Amino acid sequence: MKKFQESCWRFIFYLGALVGGVAVLYDKPWFHDVWEVWVGYPKQEVLTSQYWYYILELSFYWSLLFSIASDVRRKDFNVQVVHHLATIFLLNFSWSVKYIRVGTLTLLVHDVSDILLEAAKMCSYAEWKKSCNALFILFAVVFVISRLIIFPFWIIYATVVYPLYYCPRFFLYYFFNMLMFTLQFLHLYWTYLIFRMVKKVISGNMSGDDRSDKEEEESEGNEEPRLTNGDGKQRILNGQHER
Repeated sequence: MKKFQESCWRFIFYLGALVGGVAVLYDKPWFHDVWEVWVGYPKQEVLTSQYWYYILELSFYWSLLFSIASDVRRKDFNVQVVHHLATIFLLNFSWSVKYIRVGTLTLLVHDVSDILLEAAKMCSYAEWKKSCNALFILFAVVFVISRLIIFPFWIIYATVVYPLYYCPRFFLYYFFNMLMFTLQFLHLYWTYLIFRMVKKVISGNMSGDDRSDKEEEESEGNEEPRLTNGDGKQRILNGQHER
């Protein structure tokens, strides 16, 4: 039950953030052409909608960082901490140096796949196998497109190459891009885990979450980690009871 509540809360936020992000950005020139990210820099007007979009996203990631200790502990706990810290640093830093336009694009790209992941998790905890597997496959496709194609080849490219046409390199340029590449490294790590799970779904051997509780994994020895529902019973996705 606790896992379901965690995923439900995150799903609601990501859905609201995505709708809000699209509403904030759809009519902005840099949403359609990343060259526009740097036009007029550093004297770019910060709109009220951008301000609140940043504040809400930053508040959410701070809440994730503080709540991660009380949430169900998973194998990628340390990776999650690094991700939340890097995101918080990026948001604060991009605001400080007026990289706000590229910051809004980065937030939108991340939120679009997270919605599907949390939806798949909720279906898994509710033991809706077919819905869970379908949503997870869709999540994997969207994740690859958004995190391994759009993010590195559009957004990171826009932060590494395009600024050189407007201003010389300086320390903040290197520091910001170091954080961006840190996020991309985490995306590659998560893609590896996602592909492992997709393989299990397709082969029909899906028996749990590769990010399952660390304590459960250790207690099961060499067995595959299994999802745990709210009443403490362990189940696999097809609804058969392990115990």
